[in-house]
Amino acid sequence: MYVRPAAAAAAAFLGFTLTLLGGTASYAATGPGSATGTGTGAGRAALGGPVVYAHRGASAYAPENTLDAIDLAMQMGFDWVENDVQRTKDGVLVVIHDDTLARTTDVEERFPDRAPWKVKDFTWAEISVLDAGSWFGGEYAGAAVPSLRQYLDRVQRNRQRLLLEIKKPELYPGIEEQTLKVLDEAGWLDARHVAQRLVVQSFSADSVRIVHGLRPDLVTAFLGTPTVAELPRYAEFTDRINPWHTTISADWVSAVHGLRGAHGKAMEVDTWIVDDAATARKVQAMGVDGIITNAPDVVQDAVGGF
Repeated sequence: MYVRPAAAAAAAFLGFTLTLLGGTASYAATGPGSATGTGTGAGRAALGGPVVYAHRGASAYAPENTLDAIDLAMQMGFDWVENDVQRTKDGVLVVIHDDTLARTTDVEERFPDRAPWKVKDFTWAEISVLDAGSWFGGEYAGAAVPSLRQYLDRVQRNRQRLLLEIKKPELYPGIEEQTLKVLDEAGWLDARHVAQRLVVQSFSADSVRIVHGLRPDLVTAFLGTPTVAELPRYAEFTDRINPWHTTISADWVSAVHGLRGAHGKAMEVDTWIVDDAATARKVQAMGVDGIITNAPDVVQDAVGGF
């Protein structure tokens, strides 16, 4: 497992044990050019293990959703990264998980009178000066909350692929259209990106449905665990069902694979958040197509993913 020394303090928050390997870095590679975004259900896993997605970047080892986290994922050999998109007061899309800035930035120190420090209540100029790295480790002091455009440019430079989550769309009317606009301006909606390098997901079925309606060519995913009886309804507008790992079984995964999604191909399952080897092997045995993880090296070592 790769560990930066200052990251050990974050282990309790992230929910797994970090072990230093004599001060050296241990990488598990997953070479670029692995799975395409429109692979057939269960087919990706059969090619050598589930696809491994670096959740918020390599967030076990670098501050989540920062450029540092996706750069580290790239250095470790992982080309699929996951992020979260929200919107500022003045309409700039930014990459951050919580709808408040408090947990992962120094906003309380810089703006003590602005509680509860919601993302939507701050301008991009205000957010761009926050420190989004010190909470994780001193060597990351000064890391910034990136705009979506900055993030896309870095992922492109790194030749990575993106699992983009539209976060809490109910707080940001029209965020689906705006996200697609930024993706288009950044060159991410051409045929190659759409076919191989981009998936858009959300916990909101309505948001996924909107994205599919606006860009039917895009691969989309619903975050959740619909019942088997509900699955055909989701198959009308999405290609993947991405559930929390504690909510699924082999029979459920098989039921998803038995349906054809919005693009006429067998639906897929990418489960989250799996950070230990035993759970990774468990969901692999269930037949999942992908595993979303804070510790991609741990999962890759366990399942032989790419």
